[in-house]
Amino acid sequence: MEQSTELSLTIAQIVQRLKGSHLHSQIERQAKECLHQPDIKLESLKEDVRSFLKTSGWERKLQNAVYRELQLPPSHPAAPPEHLKEPLAYMRKAQASWEKRVLKSLNSMSTELGVPLARMRPAVEQKELTNKWNEMGTDEPDLSRFRPVYAPKDFLEVLISLRNPNHDSSEDISARSHWGLIQVPLNVRDIPQLRQAYSELNLTTGQLGIDDHAHVHPDLFENDYVQIGKKVVADQDSAAAQQYSRQGCPTGLRAELWALILNSTNQPPDVMHYEQLKAGVIQHDLLVDNLIYKDVKLTASNDDYYFVFEDFLYQVLLCFSRDTAVLEHFKYNSATPPKSYIQGKVGEEECAVVYPPNVAPLCFLYNEPSKLYSVFREMYIRYFFRLHSISSSPSGIVSLCLQFERLLQTHLPQLFYHLRQIGAQPLRIAFKWMVRAFSGYLSTDQLLLLWDRILGYDSLEVVAVLAAAVFAFRAENLMEVTSLASAEAVLADLSTLKVMPLIQIFLFATAI
Repeated sequence: MEQSTELSLTIAQIVQRLKGSHLHSQIERQAKECLHQPDIKLESLKEDVRSFLKTSGWERKLQNAVYRELQLPPSHPAAPPEHLKEPLAYMRKAQASWEKRVLKSLNSMSTELGVPLARMRPAVEQKELTNKWNEMGTDEPDLSRFRPVYAPKDFLEVLISLRNPNHDSSEDISARSHWGLIQVPLNVRDIPQLRQAYSELNLTTGQLGIDDHAHVHPDLFENDYVQIGKKVVADQDSAAAQQYSRQGCPTGLRAELWALILNSTNQPPDVMHYEQLKAGVIQHDLLVDNLIYKDVKLTASNDDYYFVFEDFLYQVLLCFSRDTAVLEHFKYNSATPPKSYIQGKVGEEECAVVYPPNVAPLCFLYNEPSKLYSVFREMYIRYFFRLHSISSSPSGIVSLCLQFERLLQTHLPQLFYHLRQIGAQPLRIAFKWMVRAFSGYLSTDQLLLLWDRILGYDSLEVVAVLAAAVFAFRAENLMEVTSLASAEAVLADLSTLKVMPLIQIFLFATAI
């Protein structure tokens, strides 16, 4: 009975959310128009209209929209809003404290530099920005006064200090639980559970991203696999695309498959929304625009892979910092939108992003700014936001850190203890990889193969698994190091690593 009630509530919530969507109005208009068709009969009206919508592709679009809604965290109408954001009070408190610290840093910078948090651009400046919109990378503004609001290590220190006031750590069964830096009692999966959850990644299943397939000729596997992928794209089925992505996406189909999984359609309203955001960037200048400029200049523009996309990065991140549609994800995000960014009548800046998320790799897939933007926004509000906020979610950064440490403690205890003894706690090295989902550390083709699996399994868990697998791969060298600096040197360059063999061997060839 409870399950039936829960299902009814879920259906009601999805119906309510879809009612206000552009898709709903499109389907409604199509249904009304089809009433004038001669083959629509009054006595079989319901069936005829449904048949029309099915043959014209609208039923599939509705299925994909429903599937997207089902990917969002479940909610109960009786539960308080803060429980949907984050059920554990101490996590909510820690996130609120972290936000205050970040905002204080931003406000202090604004006061010290005499730069307003938001201002209307003069007409001359607006015209100038409009003219150079597609070549913003040629600008060389003086950004020396602007400092990062926070670094990954600052965020890590906050996570290390997390404690559940209701949990007695002396009750922990194993003394090893005290070896790690993360000391919160969250349930994370061990290798047997991961093997079950990620069964498609086993050693006998063909994978894109592995050069040799012992059981099948590589070319034969890839050709057949590409044909299946083309059919998935032709069918426009989000659920099938997500399942397919678990074994990797062929390069020529990845853009379409990801957009399908995320239900990112890039319809005229999406293009219009992007143009409105662009107008907001041109009209108003934010202090965080300078931080975005600086971040891109220091990272992507110095990167051999990403420097060619510098203009795209500015466009997407500047628009993202003004997108009020992103506010919807704060209902299930432990974070709160930073309202204090707004000054005067500037209404678009309700959701400025302080820590520019991982957009650069997507530039390889999409050459239209509106399409790139649409997919990036979906990636962020579904996955990447969890890497920058404190929560108990299994895909949240706290759980990923804890899982990484547990995997090493359980399966590489000697290495873990050795590194700990010389003051080189593994998490202090791996955190920067995980907080960026390995963007900027792996070669682009390998990063995209990793992200295929994030979308395929609808989870960031594989990021923690890969981080542990990297340590396992370099274990022999790491056992020889005598300091944090030498451990970091061993792990400094990940650009030659092959993601899928590492994950497969760690999960399925590790003794339990």
